[in-house]
Amino acid sequence: MRIHREGYRYILIATILWGLIAYGMYHFLFQFSILFWFVQLVCFLLWFWVLWFFRLPNRNLTFGENVVISPADGKVVVIEETYEPEYFKEKRLQISVFMSPLNVHVNRSPINGAVKYMQYHPGKYLVAWHPKSSTENERTTMVVGNNKLELLVRQIAGALARRICYYVKEGDEVKQNDEFGFIRFGSRVDLYLPLNTKVDVKIGEVVKGGVTKIAHLD
Repeated sequence: MRIHREGYRYILIATILWGLIAYGMYHFLFQFSILFWFVQLVCFLLWFWVLWFFRLPNRNLTFGENVVISPADGKVVVIEETYEPEYFKEKRLQISVFMSPLNVHVNRSPINGAVKYMQYHPGKYLVAWHPKSSTENERTTMVVGNNKLELLVRQIAGALARRICYYVKEGDEVKQNDEFGFIRFGSRVDLYLPLNTKVDVKIGEVVKGGVTKIAHLD
């Protein structure tokens, strides 16, 4: 397991804060040993959570020309036909994965292809499962296409997620499971697929980014 580069600054900040708190507690409250060690335990748990949040585990990734791989870890919360107004401007099959603060937050490309569209949208911070979060929250929209399939991936910030990171631009070539972004502290990723795509997951299923087959083509 490695630590994602987005976490270096936060881990450093958490480490410095813990050190400052420990130094102050030692000099002013050490005589209250129970309180001192309780605060140290709380600080350690918070520090470890920051470290754990930015983990980048080693995985045996799944590949396939006719399969769509999950772009994120989390739980499938939406599978439905819906109108996509930004790029396709027609009905598409939407599959949404909700990422809790405990999930790995790396976002990966579901397929091989060229980035045909990439747009960042500032916005609100509604809870990620809110129906309007996909159109009103801070978000990015990325369209990837090849000679078999064109799909849209949308990163959506949530109530706790206040920073969407993305590493691609229009015209870039991406490989399946390449890292294209990261969302800090809980959020959602939407996929918009052709209506004839065969879905391989169900509502409530827990999926892994780069591993779980979300859908496939005939």
